[in-house]
Amino acid sequence: MERVAFLLERSGERIECLINPDTFTVTRQAGLRPQSTLSGVVGGRSQGDHPLLATGGGSTELHLELLFDMSKVPRAQPDDSVQTLTGPLWALAENSDAPNGAGRPPQVLFCWGKAWSLPVVVAAVAERFEQFTAGGVPRRSWMTLRLLRRPDDGPSAAAPVAGDRPLPGFDQVAPEALQVHELAGELQGGGDRTGQVERLDALAHRLYGDASLWRWIAAFNDIADPARMAPGTRLLLPPVVPEP
Repeated sequence: MERVAFLLERSGERIECLINPDTFTVTRQAGLRPQSTLSGVVGGRSQGDHPLLATGGGSTELHLELLFDMSKVPRAQPDDSVQTLTGPLWALAENSDAPNGAGRPPQVLFCWGKAWSLPVVVAAVAERFEQFTAGGVPRRSWMTLRLLRRPDDGPSAAAPVAGDRPLPGFDQVAPEALQVHELAGELQGGGDRTGQVERLDALAHRLYGDASLWRWIAAFNDIADPARMAPGTRLLLPPVVPEP
């Protein structure tokens, strides 16, 4: 089974976890709040619950508990700290420079197998260290992550690149230059083509060397929901501009 990974959308960097989550919980809060006035919450003696006001929106949270253990890392040295593995995940909760100069946590794509591919931000991180060496270096830890799903705003205004090679604009691609790709996946019984299908980010990484280009593959093929594609879906893929 594929390991949980976080794809940084701005740089295309992929951060993989050592072991898949010990626990994984998804919670959803609807966009509701009690109706209120300036004097307080609207209510009454005959009402069992406060009247609710639908505000829209809401929030979806993902809670993961991850194990990191240096004894499971090949060629790890006896004094290597487990923080070398967990440090990149801590960085996902730090404010980083945004294009407009504002600080905010990095926007990432949470990926796990073919079933989970969600745009999120890391809202909170906690880590419990264990198995200390004589020098106080932790060799094992349990990390808890709280993720918030964020609206998928679509591709940024920056020009898409594959490594250092730009992709041609959609209107500049000659029809004979397009590649036809059929998505692989597992078919369900009875010929129903609704089984698991390879993710667009994995396809973009394999073909272009940059997993963040999944957005342009989706936009080029007018795919509104990449999570609901069926095996056998045919995609048209623009080629990478050859290096000079």
